Amino acid sequence: MVSFGLYLSFSCFSTAAGWLPTLHHIRHGSKSVTRHWRAMNFMRQKLMAVTEYIPPKPAIPEECIKPHAKPMQEENGYTRLLRRQVEQTFLENKMIAVCQYNYVPGNDMILMRHRLRKYNIHVKFFPNEIVRPFLLDSKFKNLLPLFVDRNLLMVSPETRAQEMLRVLKRMPQINLLGVYVDNAILSQQGFTNYAKLPSMVTAQGEVVGSLSVMTSQTSILLQRGPVHLTSLLDQYVKQQSGEANESKETATPNKSEVL
Repeated sequence: MVSFGLYLSFSCFSTAAGWLPTLHHIRHGSKSVTRHWRAMNFMRQKLMAVTEYIPPKPAIPEECIKPHAKPMQEENGYTRLLRRQVEQTFLENKMIAVCQYNYVPGNDMILMRHRLRKYNIHVKFFPNEIVRPFLLDSKFKNLLPLFVDRNLLMVSPETRAQEMLRVLKRMPQINLLGVYVDNAILSQQGFTNYAKLPSMVTAQGEVVGSLSVMTSQTSILLQRGPVHLTSLLDQYVKQQSGEANESKETATPNKSEVL
């Protein structure tokens, strides 16, 4: 039987060595073609790289068209409490100082709080995740660049600039970044200059004193003319009365002589 260039023999015989197999595969014809992998030619590689199809990119990225949907997280009670405290702190105080907080030993922190409390200045700690959303929708949004790292707030319903700077000089670990006072945001240097200004009572006293001096000078200038005129008239009257008396005295001896 011959099939596909193969000759199959089913003969079976025995030899001295033993039995031979009954089926032999005998190959005839040409050898099969087997092509091994060979590296592509360099010029062909360049041609394939140049003619490779590159699909056009969309004009607007898909991320911009369909933003990632963020899962809604429900606020717990503690978060709502902190948010309410932040709002109350910013709205009820006239002086709000933002400081960078570094490590301070516990005893030093207690002493600093005690010194500040004497001047009605309180220290507050709030996480930035709570403070920043509130500042975005309020008049304090220019304070946002200051809330980056660990911060603490020094707040007071009164403007106690000199007292706060005096206490901060003893605490080099706490750096003053900015202050909101009198509806204005001041830097560290600006707040230092602001602390050198006199108090409101002193400034009002100085203004009242200068105004009273001006009014007194004005009244003196206004009264100088009438007073001077009055003195001149008095002197004129005295002169006239003196001349009249002298004329009378000279007239009486003449009459006696005539008699």
